[in-house]
Amino acid sequence: MSFFNFSIYKILNKDQSILDQARIRLLYYGMVLAFIAMGALFISVYLQHLPYMSASAAVMMVILAGLFKYLTYKPDWRIISHILLVTGTVVNLFTVFYLTQQVPITTIQIIILVIMFSFYMLGQNWGMFFSLLNVLPVLLFMVMAYDHSFFFDFKPERTDDATEIIGVFANFILIIFIHSHLYTAFIKNIRELKATGEEQAALNIKFEKAIQKAEKSSQAQAEFLSTMSHEIRTPLNAVIGMSNLLMMNNPRADQNENLEILKFSANNLLAIVNDVLDFNKIESGKIVFEKIRFNLVELMQNICGGQIIKAEEKGLLFKLDVDSSLRKKIIFGDPTRITQIIFNLVSNAIKFTSQGSVGVRVTCLEDRHNMITVGFSVKDTGIGIKKENLESIFEPFTQESISTTRQYGGTGLGLAIVKRLMELQGVQLNVKSTVGEGSEFLFNMEFPVATEVPSERRFVPKPQATAATPSAFSVPANSNGRVTSTPDAPTPPPVQAPEVAEVLNNELRVLIAEDNPVNVMLMKKLFSKWKIVPTIADNGERAVEIVQYGNFDIILMDLQMPVMNGFDASKEIRKMADPAKANIPIIALTASALFDIKDQVAAAGMNGYVAKPFKPDELMEKIQSLVATV
Repeated sequence: MSFFNFSIYKILNKDQSILDQARIRLLYYGMVLAFIAMGALFISVYLQHLPYMSASAAVMMVILAGLFKYLTYKPDWRIISHILLVTGTVVNLFTVFYLTQQVPITTIQIIILVIMFSFYMLGQNWGMFFSLLNVLPVLLFMVMAYDHSFFFDFKPERTDDATEIIGVFANFILIIFIHSHLYTAFIKNIRELKATGEEQAALNIKFEKAIQKAEKSSQAQAEFLSTMSHEIRTPLNAVIGMSNLLMMNNPRADQNENLEILKFSANNLLAIVNDVLDFNKIESGKIVFEKIRFNLVELMQNICGGQIIKAEEKGLLFKLDVDSSLRKKIIFGDPTRITQIIFNLVSNAIKFTSQGSVGVRVTCLEDRHNMITVGFSVKDTGIGIKKENLESIFEPFTQESISTTRQYGGTGLGLAIVKRLMELQGVQLNVKSTVGEGSEFLFNMEFPVATEVPSERRFVPKPQATAATPSAFSVPANSNGRVTSTPDAPTPPPVQAPEVAEVLNNELRVLIAEDNPVNVMLMKKLFSKWKIVPTIADNGERAVEIVQYGNFDIILMDLQMPVMNGFDASKEIRKMADPAKANIPIIALTASALFDIKDQVAAAGMNGYVAKPFKPDELMEKIQSLVATV
């Protein structure tokens, strides 16, 4: 603000509240009125030859002029209010105890002015302080004067009636002005608060409607994805299933090669669908982390078993290095999400590495008996990442560049899923990368530790679902106790599903509720390989009728069927009077991707579910586990 500014409009702005603007106006116009009144008093007492009163009035005029100039240069109303109150208090007490040695009506008016001004301008605490600072000494003086114990060796100055009238008139004007001005400001502020409250209430209503609309939109999106997932997974189930069946018939080498390509492409499509669904689940806040017991060494072997095959196919050296101290620890966490994180990082490392190696290292950084800190590292000698692109690679549907997408393919969701899963668990993912030399992804996680020691046993991991067709792989321990693997390590043949008769020692009676004719044909052919002739029901209502008149060991129930869906059919079966029928194990076969499908399956009384497209071995393992417990 210019030092020569005298305009009030230049010191008011929209950032100030209504009350602050009112306080500034009160000081601006109030000091003008006070200066005029003090000027009139100065002339009056000067003409009466009262030197001390004249000097006091002159000092007050100088102070008022200086504060007025300061206000128009820098509108710091708090400092100015304090100075005015301190000055007014000093002058008031000096006048009572020294100049006049009495308490006239003007003194009472000034005390009222101080009380009003201090409370309005500075609030309750300072208002109480300045009020007591003026009232108590004056009361003390009145008591001393009444008791005739007050004596000061100075002849008091006395003003004439005209001066008294000027003082009383000026004080009344200031009292009325202060009260009227700030009362108007308070009323205006209250009205504005009311209007703001009404606007806020209207906004809240709109906000609630927007939330409801967003929730409906989110629900519609989830249902759309579920429907699209079902529609895509259903033909994929047939493609992958038929590929598996044909590969089980000992095809010629050229036929086997064609089937491998077919299955590879189908699995690629399935991986893309799964990535989109997983990312949508995370973004929708539907993700829930489990706290279950597992062995980290076995989990890492499981994850990397299938990845080693992919690395071998590219001629890469694959190393898995797991701290031997973790072998005998059972920890609590979410192995599914850890698998998802490591699997995506390792898949990316293999994808973007054309020669050299990919290494996975798991290290126990800190062991506090009941809690451990584990460091994970996935390192490759691939293409690397530019420094300016290190942040963008974690954005959904984004890769480092268009050329990267064209050359390597993919949806760009893998690292986005990894980053979101880590953020939800409060884990920081760090990246070290040099273009042309490779990248390393590192993170640390804490796990509670169980007290018991796991039994020693050989672990044959189940490979993750990948675009390739991985075989089961067992990672041996080297001489120093660390788990290390290379492409030269022995690879046992794939684990084949055993004959049901050999495992259960009796024939299996299976009811399949499925309306899709292609899936029915697939299931019949698959079960024929296991020497099982299933009974087929083309809808849920028919399945309930068949169960009423027949005996079955297990039911495979599709969820989306005409007439009666799988959920309702399962509920009807569970209500049957015959305990043997009511307790038949039911496995849901679903291509749906609803977030709460697991809960819905359990609520309907089913024993579990297998997602389409499924692996034959996975389905048979599920069947065996449920039938064996009956």
